Amino acid sequence: MQLADEVEAWLGPDGLFAQAVPGHEPRASQLEMARAVLAALRGDDTLLVEAGTGTGKTLAYLIPALLSGKKVVISTGTKTLQDQIVQRDLPLLQSVWPEAVSFACMKGLANYLCLRRYEDFRRSASSVHGEAARALPLIEHFREVSETGDRAELAELELSAAIWQEVASSSDTRVGAKCKHFDACFVTRMRRRAEDARLLIVNHHLFFADLALRGPHGGGVIPKYDAVIFDEAHMIEDIATDFFGVSVSTNKIDVLLRDAQRAFVSAGLFTRSERLVSSVALTAARFFETLPRPRAGEGGRVPLMPETFLERMREPMFALDNALDALKWFAQSEQADSEAVAQIARRAEQIRNQVALIADGGPGDHVTWTLTRGRSVSIGASPVEVGEVLSDRLFLHGGATVLTSATLSTAGSFAYVKDRWGLKDVRELSLESPFDYAEQAALYLPRGLGDPRDASFLERAAAEVQALVELTQGGAFVLCTSLRAMHQLAARLRPQLRQRVLVQGEAPNASLLDSFRADGNAVLFATAGFWQGVDVPGHALRLVIIDKLPFEVPSDPLVSSRGTRLKERGQEPFMHYLVPAAALTLKQGFGRLIRSRADRGIVALLDERVSTKGYGKVFLRSLPAAKRCSTLEELRAFWLGEREGDSSSQALQSGVSSV
Repeated sequence: MQLADEVEAWLGPDGLFAQAVPGHEPRASQLEMARAVLAALRGDDTLLVEAGTGTGKTLAYLIPALLSGKKVVISTGTKTLQDQIVQRDLPLLQSVWPEAVSFACMKGLANYLCLRRYEDFRRSASSVHGEAARALPLIEHFREVSETGDRAELAELELSAAIWQEVASSSDTRVGAKCKHFDACFVTRMRRRAEDARLLIVNHHLFFADLALRGPHGGGVIPKYDAVIFDEAHMIEDIATDFFGVSVSTNKIDVLLRDAQRAFVSAGLFTRSERLVSSVALTAARFFETLPRPRAGEGGRVPLMPETFLERMREPMFALDNALDALKWFAQSEQADSEAVAQIARRAEQIRNQVALIADGGPGDHVTWTLTRGRSVSIGASPVEVGEVLSDRLFLHGGATVLTSATLSTAGSFAYVKDRWGLKDVRELSLESPFDYAEQAALYLPRGLGDPRDASFLERAAAEVQALVELTQGGAFVLCTSLRAMHQLAARLRPQLRQRVLVQGEAPNASLLDSFRADGNAVLFATAGFWQGVDVPGHALRLVIIDKLPFEVPSDPLVSSRGTRLKERGQEPFMHYLVPAAALTLKQGFGRLIRSRADRGIVALLDERVSTKGYGKVFLRSLPAAKRCSTLEELRAFWLGEREGDSSSQALQSGVSSV
């Protein structure tokens, strides 16, 4: 059977899927993508597919993956999308497919309950106090009834609950076949299911963690596969950069010390080990206190130069190294039959080696940095570029690779992602969204707000945000490019707005989204976590306001090093790196608005550089063809026109008259 016939038989107007699934709407772009994906899988090719929002790309790669007859890894950008495929899309396919659909879901170890750590924690003194005492009965019931041990099934436990870190599995704490719970272990069972499955549903973090560990002869967590499909592929460079680097954080050392205390108590060694554990805690605190920090109100990475270690950090680093070494030797000498104690020795030595590697500037072509997030501080070394690594270890592995997203091109070209990812021999396909953006969306580009880098910009931007929120009566995302701008705008506007104001960081992201959807008229101030991977179809989200063009921070050590590398090749960093990277992020932000054919709304970009600077054309050519408005009067006409005849919006229209 020809490719077109195979795909048409499932996704065509008279296909099996359309017959079996009420409401399924055949789409020409979905058919075209499915044919291209099946051809790539059968031909062991590399394929880039930009599939506009509404294409139906999930089915457009799942059905070819099943038709291919190969063992295929589906890697998603988020665990949410991973769960959606496992809980919704694959069961739907299972209901109509002529044979059993063999699939398994794999997540990072931290998503699974560790039976050994759970038992150790339940016996500890910490288990009878506060949150732990309240949460343990939930976890006990979960342990008894769950088939997977996946944290996502434990809805009763808040995502932010600290107790999960105490009982979750991890690469640092897993003891493998030596564990008495090995056969019953949720991770063991997950891996066995994966060995037998035709489709493996993973996420990018797990995939690249596995790829970083995998040697030339295997040895990774994910079983051997024939092909891989990346959904939300625009995320892979950042994630690969994290996993092909090395880092040490205050949290990593805190977890080591908590596990050490429990292992030593269980082995009857706590009295003799207490001083060693305290020494590591004290020297680690001093070490991290000496690190360079970002300026007040700012986040992101700060350069950590080798000379900094030599001048400021030599003594605290040596003190930490000696303390970890003493802990290692004690654990080695006293381990007896305790695998948990032996593991403490290995982990202490690993952290010693990682700190020393970072102090030396990292392995090969790396840049070193420090990062502060809340109370957690990290040091790390990241590869300046991952294109060569991706080419050698992923694209040239001999099987098919499909990379798809709604945002892969800038100004109609895939050149940027191909260069960043080291792609050379690759097929390309660009599919327009089926949505009618000219009718469904307006792009508002106000003039007169001034340069967004000026101190006075915030006040003018706040006034514009207030006017826009009043126009739509809420239902707004205000997406900011920095935490400082987000907090300043929220603080300024919260007393002025009649609508409920939600701010990223005041509650877990999932809770904020639930509140936003339930309210229907709320205003959510957010930054990076809401620019992508957030889906709010319907009237609840009808306005997306973006404060500035989302350029990378030039002072970020990784961004700066990448710019230097481009200059060495005779390329201009701003146009070859900063502009296309920002254009892709802007497309992601724009994409929050229209999620269905019924959606209507406005995207407002308050940065007039998109209209006044030559590079602004790259951004505008990268966005969907929405109606352009430059004044509030034009925007009001669009909004009222779009809402005309909608009985559900009469109150909204009457309220707009006063704007």
